[in-house]
Amino acid sequence: MTSRPSSAPERLGGADARSVIRSLVGPVYAPTLIEASGSNALLPVIPLLALALGFSVPMTAAITLVFGIAAVLGPIPAGRLMDRVGAQRALVGTGVVLVITNLVALVVIGRGLAEGPTLVHRVMLVVLLVVMATSSQVWALGRQSYLGGALPAAVRARGMTLFGGMMRIGQVVGPLLGAGVTALGHESWVFALFAVLSGAATIMVAVFMVPGEGRRAPRARAETADGRSRGAPSRPDAPRRSAARSRLTRGVLARMLVVGLGITPLMMARVNRPTIVPLLGAVLGVDATTISIIFGVSAVLDIALVVPAGVLMDRFGRAAVAVPCSLIMGVGFVLMGVLALRAGTTGGTVAVLALLIPSLLISLGNGLGSGIVMTLGIDVSPVHGRTTYLAWWNTMIGVGRLTAPLLVTVITLVAPVAAAAIASGVLCLGGGAWLARVLPRHTPAPEPRRG
Repeated sequence: MTSRPSSAPERLGGADARSVIRSLVGPVYAPTLIEASGSNALLPVIPLLALALGFSVPMTAAITLVFGIAAVLGPIPAGRLMDRVGAQRALVGTGVVLVITNLVALVVIGRGLAEGPTLVHRVMLVVLLVVMATSSQVWALGRQSYLGGALPAAVRARGMTLFGGMMRIGQVVGPLLGAGVTALGHESWVFALFAVLSGAATIMVAVFMVPGEGRRAPRARAETADGRSRGAPSRPDAPRRSAARSRLTRGVLARMLVVGLGITPLMMARVNRPTIVPLLGAVLGVDATTISIIFGVSAVLDIALVVPAGVLMDRFGRAAVAVPCSLIMGVGFVLMGVLALRAGTTGGTVAVLALLIPSLLISLGNGLGSGIVMTLGIDVSPVHGRTTYLAWWNTMIGVGRLTAPLLVTVITLVAPVAAAAIASGVLCLGGGAWLARVLPRHTPAPEPRRG
């Protein structure tokens, strides 16, 4: 039987916990909010841009596979990069790449939409998305690894949910900014918005993040699986230590697989939302500005549950939020598919409500699970070599990111987009049932209640 990971969190008072959180505003939380606002301004527009450039609905769903492929192939190289240069340099370098990429997209895609799209413009869209997805992987792993070392175990869930909360706020601010930009100009102007916000986030990381954080722990101070310090290994002890490391690695991977099997459908639901909602909106006759507003309004529920979600996880365990998060999102996707099938393609108030009501329900579940995937990644990863283990975890979770748009692509080849929403919901419901079974055995015990 797999044992529960040990957890001996240091006790922190309220003032100490707040001090820890405040120290991370400059290097992590504020840049995350800024960058998330830019990316979430762009995400709802990508499917619409693809359709305008001549992609079919199945092809539009397929091009989002680049984010899934990057999520599977990107974390391990990103981890190696941070082992060599540190989190700060890796984040700043890829932030510059994001800025340049979006400026190129503004020129190339904008020209294609103005003069008439060709194969060159469609290829360029895919190439630019690949660069953006790859750069985003470095940012995701770098911030997660940095927080893993900076957050004491006693406030880990609260710190990680606040990290997720910054992304949720970005899901409100970003689409609203995107809606304003598209209303004043053109969909391609969102690339310029993302470039400006990415640049601001990169500057904050360069100024506030401690250089060297996220590097591999010095070999002379690292610990073996039994917790003892090891220096330069002597030859007689090398086989024993190698065997201990192998046992540790096998145990960590087994725990990651068990937990990842349940959390992957949740990731699929999250990835599918910015693809399915715009596609369903287009089918229902809802315009681009209204779709962006729906994204922003529904994400308010995400933010409302950020703080309660972190407290619940620290006090009652990870299952207290992961399970209802998966189940509520599952119900929301199923409801969205059913309502879309009934609403038809006439547009109007009925179509907007068919998109808005399920989106609110999905956001309710999503907000409850703010930061849960990243928290679980730290829970199942050892302290030493954490960046490497987190890269493995992110690669496993990336399978869900890759499978999600593939699922939508396959289903839309033979059925309406609404069927893809229903399938995503059913998978999410199954994942919630699995998490209810395995999380209590594979994650840290809840924080003891004070008498």
